[in-house]
Amino acid sequence: MKGYRKVLIAINGSLNVLRDGLRLASDEKCWVTVLKVLPPYEGDLNLTGIKNLRDVFDSGREDISGMMREAIRDEKALAKLRVEEGDISGTIERVAREEHCDIIIMGRRKEKGLITRLLGGNVLERVTKNAPCPVLVVDA
Repeated sequence: MKGYRKVLIAINGSLNVLRDGLRLASDEKCWVTVLKVLPPYEGDLNLTGIKNLRDVFDSGREDISGMMREAIRDEKALAKLRVEEGDISGTIERVAREEHCDIIIMGRRKEKGLITRLLGGNVLERVTKNAPCPVLVVDA
């Protein structure tokens, strides 16, 4: 990973991507930003029957942040954490630009099927096409 100073680790459901990314970044003493993107809620909030939805959404965000902090602590790394909501590939690209990242590290999941690929459901493919920097893919 020579020459990279700012690394964005975009995690999906697997913390293995985070651990592998932190190990790679620690070899070069890089600045690390860890990003988890939550897809936006698209349901009808009036039908849920929950009075304070913001508390429900924030508790999920805190759970994810806690798991990421624990993994970072286990790897003895320093990293900035970001949990964002929005279009996954677009958010990864935006954060990489905002943070002036030299490389994005992402995990690869097994494809769900031909239909998903045909409909453009592959976040990894969209990010690699539009990213402002190189993308390193690790197995999730």
